[in-house]
Amino acid sequence: MLGTFSSVKQYLKFDITRVVIDNIVFKLHYRWTFVLLLVATLLITSRQYIGEHIQCISDNVVAPVINTFCFFTPTFTVVRHLNNTALDSGSVFQPGIGPYNRNEDKIKRHAYYQWVPFVLFGQALCFYAPHAIWKYWEGGRIKALVYGLRMVGLTKYLNSDSLRIGKLNIPSMAEVEDRVINIRRTMIDRMRLNQSWGAHLVTAEMLNLLNLCCQIYLTHRFLGRQFLTLGIKVLRERWVDKMDALDIVFPKVTKCTFFKYGAAGSLQEHDTLCVMALNIMNEKIYTILWFWYAFLFTITVLGLIWRLLTLFFYKNVTFTRLSLYWAKPGKLDGSDLKAVIEKCNFSNWMFLFFLRTNLSEFLFEKVVYHLASEFPNSPIHDNDINDYKAREREAAGGSSGKYPLLERLDTVDAPLLHHRAAVGAGTAPVQTPIDGATLPV
Repeated sequence: MLGTFSSVKQYLKFDITRVVIDNIVFKLHYRWTFVLLLVATLLITSRQYIGEHIQCISDNVVAPVINTFCFFTPTFTVVRHLNNTALDSGSVFQPGIGPYNRNEDKIKRHAYYQWVPFVLFGQALCFYAPHAIWKYWEGGRIKALVYGLRMVGLTKYLNSDSLRIGKLNIPSMAEVEDRVINIRRTMIDRMRLNQSWGAHLVTAEMLNLLNLCCQIYLTHRFLGRQFLTLGIKVLRERWVDKMDALDIVFPKVTKCTFFKYGAAGSLQEHDTLCVMALNIMNEKIYTILWFWYAFLFTITVLGLIWRLLTLFFYKNVTFTRLSLYWAKPGKLDGSDLKAVIEKCNFSNWMFLFFLRTNLSEFLFEKVVYHLASEFPNSPIHDNDINDYKAREREAAGGSSGKYPLLERLDTVDAPLLHHRAAVGAGTAPVQTPIDGATLPV
């Protein structure tokens, strides 16, 4: 079984170096729904789980011939035999199976099973399409800025050389400082030039909802207009009646009529009974899809409501604090944050949000601080990290402990804090792990 699904396992891997450019709602579309539909396609096309897709009974026709004919030609059930009364009375032994008059009885044809794997695979591609479009619009900007900055807590052991272990890259302290300056410069440039980043993201999220609605409607048409209420009927009828919605939409036994010429040249009609093993899997797949689509629709609408809130309240400092904390927990300086978001439009704010998602608390705090120092209305900063931490320590107001900020910051800043604390206390110089040199008091 693992060998059968090996083609989709790559989409389920957890990659610590992966750069986040979307939210959980987006991932439910292009990752989880995409994988779910691919797995369903593999199940339908794998005979090892359900055996032969169709087996038909006929007295005078060779089995391979009648099986192939009835699989490629739509089978049918008789509508007047699709009722629980006939099943309870013993008039019919299977829903829709019984004697019928070709000229009078209405029949229900079933041809969808020939197209199920193609439809499922096509739907999987449709759910991936908005993500592919968004990646093209995003252009790798976030990745270019933050890639390799996930493990900055270990950079205190590196001075000027970065360390690469497999796919994991640990940047040096000098590289981190350069990257922070580069992020600041890029953000300043974006505030002047690029105003469409956020609009493209909102468009891609709306495409997710539009695609989901289209796929629900197409599935409804594909299953003979029986899909929209399928899940509700299953919950209501599955364990109550002998025949439920699944028996009507996915019949296990159907009829097939085969014509051939006899030895004397007369036309012979063969009424054939077919066992649809394929529908055992189809009914499970589409029942799961009904509940998944209902869940996905709810989450997608809630996600768009959240996006609408960000569009209206992104200038609010409290809302921004909560949003950035939700993106990744951590404390931010209120005055610096206010100075930055006052200069941001919605696209800049969204770009800042995804920077926060991919950066550690300390690095993002430095980015916000440096950005705030660029704006003329903000307090005058000298961009010196020790002065910045000294101002933060004074704002903390009498924290206990020898190094009061060590609990609040990433360990990448620990050498600076040790040096600062030692100088403030008038103690001996501290040996730093940055270059092995002793900093003067």
